[in-house]
Amino acid sequence: MAAATLSRAQAWQHVLRVRRFDWQRGFSYQHGSISITAGGEWHCSDDIEAGASQLLDIMLPLVARATPLVMAQLGQSLDGRIATECGASYYVTGEEGLVHLHALRAVVDAVVVGAGTVAMDDPKLTVRHVTGDHPVRVVLDPRGRVPEQRFVFEDDSAPTLHLVGQAHVARWQACHEQHGHDVSVCGLEVGEDGVDPRAVVDLLERQGLTRILVEGGGMTISRFLQGGCLDRLHSMVTPMIIGSGRPTLTLPVIECLSQAMRPTARHYTLGDDVLFDLDFTTVAETGIN
Repeated sequence: MAAATLSRAQAWQHVLRVRRFDWQRGFSYQHGSISITAGGEWHCSDDIEAGASQLLDIMLPLVARATPLVMAQLGQSLDGRIATECGASYYVTGEEGLVHLHALRAVVDAVVVGAGTVAMDDPKLTVRHVTGDHPVRVVLDPRGRVPEQRFVFEDDSAPTLHLVGQAHVARWQACHEQHGHDVSVCGLEVGEDGVDPRAVVDLLERQGLTRILVEGGGMTISRFLQGGCLDRLHSMVTPMIIGSGRPTLTLPVIECLSQAMRPTARHYTLGDDVLFDLDFTTVAETGIN
């Protein structure tokens, strides 16, 4: 009889099971031919497809953990652009990159996007290209400027949190109630530099949302990175040159390369794209702060 081979689809089911496993009470997960330890190390006694092996390598460090996770995802061109000058970004990455994004949504509790992304792209922020549960959708809108008619407000397939400045809470609560939106509105303190990303993380964690994906846009991700809030960043680079366009990240100017962030990096090929998995928990203190 031919030896069993673990498929990519089977590997994905293991990822979802590990995502639900209680890592506070157990150090290792065992199911059939596969064993996984905290941190994402794994062993399979059966043969395994190359795609399944890569999927486990990429995803298990995100789910085989007892501690909170804040990560971000970017799709960018070779010249570091996420969109054209006018904001066109569908689609910078290829099909496998899109599947990867939906896999990330399926393994987190909440997906965070900025007001500009919701206003411009009107994203669904649901899980469609893989099996899995939808995350809570979080709209970061300090100035209360997102248009009322947006999918994340009108669709009830997943919960939505609308985070606005304290001055806008009452208006948006009344607005969502008037339109019959099943949306929770929470207030944030807004300073001269906007909202402190750490306050966003703390608010979500108080609501039990401890695995967080910051999906866009570039400025929102930049603020979370600059604020020292990101544990990991998945940057998907596609073989495309946009030229003038919106930059991937916008961070404070540094004077020399010794001040640059140098996270631990792994990289994987996904179709024509290359995924860089960056671990910022290992960045030296000389990085931007």
